[in-house]
Amino acid sequence: MSKWEENVRKVVPYTPGEQPKREKMIKLNTNENPYPPAPGVSEALRGVEVDKLRLYPDPVVYDLVHEIAAFYGVGDDQVFTGVGSDDVLAMIFLTFFNSKKPVLFPDITYSFYDVWAKMLRIPYEQIPLDETFCIHAEDYKRENGGVIFPNPNAPTGELLPLSEIEAIIQANRDVVVVVDEAYIDFGGESALPLIDQYDNLIVVQTFSKSRSLAGSRIGYAISNPKLIRYLNDVKYSFNSYTMDRITIALGAASIRDRAYFEETTAKIIRTREWTKQELRKLGFVFGDSKSNFIFAKHPEISGEALFEDLKKADIYVRHFSNPSRINEYLRISIGTDEEMEQFITFVREYVNKNR
Repeated sequence: MSKWEENVRKVVPYTPGEQPKREKMIKLNTNENPYPPAPGVSEALRGVEVDKLRLYPDPVVYDLVHEIAAFYGVGDDQVFTGVGSDDVLAMIFLTFFNSKKPVLFPDITYSFYDVWAKMLRIPYEQIPLDETFCIHAEDYKRENGGVIFPNPNAPTGELLPLSEIEAIIQANRDVVVVVDEAYIDFGGESALPLIDQYDNLIVVQTFSKSRSLAGSRIGYAISNPKLIRYLNDVKYSFNSYTMDRITIALGAASIRDRAYFEETTAKIIRTREWTKQELRKLGFVFGDSKSNFIFAKHPEISGEALFEDLKKADIYVRHFSNPSRINEYLRISIGTDEEMEQFITFVREYVNKNR
């Protein structure tokens, strides 16, 4: 090894979902929204003043921050934005998780958490989910340097009731508690009402899932003004101009259209529930997902084999081989009705042939 390599920060990076470039495929592997963004997004894109791209964007992202605050009925000073919720979460790790005590998060969860912790040299402890992949508040009543978990959890889709979330916050008043709500709009109850009661709570959401803007990278956190101010101090010390002018305009247009947002999320929920019924008929087992995906396995069929055979048919889902207790599961994103019908048709024939 060269001498300079001793000073390299070496990490095992997060592995994103596959992004195949095929014309005719059913893409159910990255939890993207199957419907286009709100109509106002197209109008905003057509109205982009190209000449202004020579100017830096607004560092405080006022237009988008103001629209997010208005949508949720909070103050502008309670909103922090970033380039996708990954950027927001990374800033949270950097800002608040600086104790010598371990940060707590589930053992089966969003796999970026341990990547950030290792990269930033943050001690952490992974709390095992129970045998049904559920989080229990009692497990988080121990000494720690911070708590973070998704709700609904990923990749399991299991929803933690608001009472359990509040129990975790109450047991951890001396550290920051982060609830990562990337999938909350698909049937869960948000922890946002608790931010006025607890000064150590941050709620993180994204435009990537329920607002169909995964390609524009918009995430945000909502909390009390003090925690948001701390986040902005770190952001401005890291990169003052994280969001470009076009993204700001598209995000503001998207969140103004509440009716379209409610219509598309309702469609995805209906399709998810239909897909659950069909998978149960075929013998699959899974929890009661409240996200835009289903985390399922078949007791008689190899998850990896089904994953590979689906791919051969140009149907892409997500398979996780680690940890071992989830290696028979597939995470199936919810597509359009037509896509899910084609998926079920393939799986029905596959199950009948292989079990």
